Amino acid sequence: MNYERLLSLLGLARKAKLASFGHDAAKSAIRSKHAKLCLLCNDASERLSKEFLFLTQEEKVPLREIDLTSLDIRAATQYKAAVVTVDNNGFAKKMLDILDI
Repeated sequence: MNYERLLSLLGLARKAKLASFGHDAAKSAIRSKHAKLCLLCNDASERLSKEFLFLTQEEKVPLREIDLTSLDIRAATQYKAAVVTVDNNGFAKKMLDILDI
């Protein structure tokens, strides 16, 4: 898995304001139909994981659990978050291509 490429894309999405970081921002992006992909870190709590699993199924947003921690996300984006949504089709498609290899 090429997590360096994923983190690089996530950093670009953040700079372009096309990603939402953290519980409240990600939940809002999913509910408002802006989210195209939801990423859940491996150090997310069980409660957070269950909440976003249900929410993404309900709103039909792809969810991927990634083998990165919230600290890895912080190093790449300056935001410490266990859940991130990607709010752009192009970034989401490329990230899904990387994750589904």
